Amino acid sequence: MPLSDDIAEALLTSIIDGHYPPGTALPPEPVLAEQHAASRLTLREAIKVLRSQNVVRIHRGRGTYVNNPDQWTALEPMIRAAATGPRAGGAISEKLIEARQMIEVGAAQLAAVRRTDDDLAELAEMLDEMRAAAAAGDTEQFVTADITFHDVVMRASGNAFVPLLLEPFGQLLIEGRRQTSAVPQIRTNAVAHHERVLEALRGGDPEKARRAMAAHMTQTAGDLRTHVIEPPH
Repeated sequence: MPLSDDIAEALLTSIIDGHYPPGTALPPEPVLAEQHAASRLTLREAIKVLRSQNVVRIHRGRGTYVNNPDQWTALEPMIRAAATGPRAGGAISEKLIEARQMIEVGAAQLAAVRRTDDDLAELAEMLDEMRAAAAAGDTEQFVTADITFHDVVMRASGNAFVPLLLEPFGQLLIEGRRQTSAVPQIRTNAVAHHERVLEALRGGDPEKARRAMAAHMTQTAGDLRTHVIEPPH
């Protein structure tokens, strides 16, 4: 990897860690070059990488300033900022649920008319695993079965692009499920909603499947806020 890329990675890590918060300026070019034992030309190449991702902006004569992560245009830095930066937590989980709702409600609607018997069998198997994990209080097994259930629904949509849409958020999705699935009441609610989704898919009713998945996403968002973000005292 070129030295300029190493420097860009180091600067990005410092930004995500909060060393250079949004709106603040990076140290002057000569200072950064000395810190990283690099020429100013190499340093400029590193800054160019971050600028291309809109992580930073340059004000001529004033310096290089850090943009808010909402303005970044590269997915990987945004995911890292969401997972480890000061924006991590309940708000990120809520936004992920919103993204899931946009994708998974439509996937369920398609899956109702395109699912196969094998898809239905796998969904039933995952639902059984969720019930068993909920009864045993096994959060990890519950999360695995839950994620697999939703993966099957997206594959059953019959559109090869659909399962790929949430793939970049894999680890964030797992962490979000762990947040909620650790709460017994949320596991109970989730099992009930997954039962309704499977029933709608078995019946081959796209509108019923759409409503069932939408209700599940609404339940998930509500449970997150009630039991995780604003837990009862």
